[in-house]
Parts: sequence; C-alpha cells; structure tokens
Amino acid sequence: MDIYAERASNIRRTWVLVFGFLIVVIAVGYGISWYYGNPAILYIAVVIAVVTNFYAYWASDTLVLSLNRARPATREEFFDFYTVAENLSMAAGLPKPKLYVIDDPAPNAFATGRDEAHAVVCATTGLLSMMTRPELEGVIAHELSHIKNRDMLLMTVAVVLAGFVAIVADIFLRLSFWGGGRRDDNGNGNALLLVLAVVGIILAPLAAKLIELAVSRRREYLADASGVLLTRYPEGLASALQKIGSYTTPMQHTSLATAHLFIGDPFGAKSGGSSGWIERLFSTHPPIPDRIKALLGPKA
Repeated sequence: MDIYAERASNIRRTWVLVFGFLIVVIAVGYGISWYYGNPAILYIAVVIAVVTNFYAYWASDTLVLSLNRARPATREEFFDFYTVAENLSMAAGLPKPKLYVIDDPAPNAFATGRDEAHAVVCATTGLLSMMTRPELEGVIAHELSHIKNRDMLLMTVAVVLAGFVAIVADIFLRLSFWGGGRRDDNGNGNALLLVLAVVGIILAPLAAKLIELAVSRRREYLADASGVLLTRYPEGLASALQKIGSYTTPMQHTSLATAHLFIGDPFGAKSGGSSGWIERLFSTHPPIPDRIKALLGPKA
C-alpha cells in the first residue's frame, strides 16, 4: 500500500473509532438514566459532555503547556528549531505555529492547539540537542502533520470523552452503594437488565480508554506518513524515531493526560525489544520498530 492510500485508510478508521466513542458515551448515559428511571440524566450527561468538550477545545494548548512546564522558544536560543519550523510551515501552507520548549534531556515533541491559526509545537531541549537537522525536520514535519490533519481536535475530543465516561461511571457506582434504581410495578428490579446495565457501566471506562488509545496510535502512523510527504526524506524521521526509541529514561514531568500527544512515549521506551499484545493494546504509541518499518519498508 502506498503512502497516500495509507493516509486515507487511517483517516477512515479514525472516524469510525471516534463515532464508536460517541456511542459509548450515549450508552453510558442511557444505562444510568434507565437504572434510575429518569430520562433527564441522559440529557444532562450529553450537555455536560458538550460543555466539557467546548472548554477543552478552547483551552487545550494552555492546559497542555502548563502540565508539561513548557516555556516559549526564542529564535536566538533555538535557531535551528525556529528556522526548520518556519521553512516547513511555508512548505505545508500553514501559519508558523508558536514554538515552546521543555527543559528535559529526554528527546520528545508534541503539537497542540485548537486549529491551524492557534497551533503550538513543543520540543524538549534533549531532542533539540540530540537531532541532526534532517532528523529535526522529520520530527517537526510529523508535528505539523498533526496540525494539518486536525489531529489535535480529534485527540482532545477523545481524551475528554474517555475522562467523562470514567467520571460518570465512578459517580454511578458510588451512588449505587446507597441503593435506589429502577423498579417494576411489583417493586422488584429487572435482575437481568440491572446486571447488564451495571456491568456495561463498569466496563465502559475501559472501552473508552481502549478507543482513545487506538485513535492515538492511528494518528501517529498518519502523521508519520504525512510528515514524509512534506520532507520527501523518510530516512530523517526514521533516524529520529530510532533515537527517541532507544532513550529509556522517562521525562522528568509526565502526565497520563497528555502522554498520547508526544511523538514518543514520555514514560520512556521499553527495553527488551518487542512488547506483548496486551502491552500494545494499552500503549499510547505504536511500537517504534513498526513505525520505522512503515516508513522505510520491510527491509528496515
């Protein structure tokens, strides 16, 4: 499959996963409203989800930069970072994003912001000191591709929905300990539907998290492919990923809430080679060797 076909395939699969996310949220709201016999709960759940998403959309860049202790990058201090971002932004037809750095020796980078006009690209000082210019171009092209492909919006929605489902499920389980719930005319609960509703609500946060992680992994493959289309030099990004993947020390300040945004796992690459299927299932990033193979072909 060529790189254009892979990009189209990943876009279709991502939208399927996002719609699956919305179904999970609606199902959780419906299950809780049925359990308490109050349809208003479903409407309240949907309203809260929309309001939360709206806030996260407008404030995503500020929140992410604050969580990761980032500071603005100046042209004088980080000349290569600045000029590479300028040149690639022009090539991609994008406004130059705001540039930030994180004082951390681990090589990593991410993009955030609500749209192309309010985008941010952030890199660690470790990445900027470790990469050659072609490697840095590969990383920046990857991050600009996240901006171009509107990945930031999709991932913000995915993360907020996953968190929303987990919070609602936790509230439901705590309230259920106090009794209550739907009853039929004889005063007895419908045991089968009750069990299904409770089990479904317990499993919903897990399902939501898995969908979020799947979306994140798909977007990384797509950004890799799109970045190569921009630089026309897959070896640059592949070499950068190799360096990122060989660095096993976690970043000094990490957050599960923003881990999926980074080009590499901020908790450090796993030593010992390939991981098992369970570890891959719960990973925020696809394995580095798989990404390099997708860039360079089976011989990589």
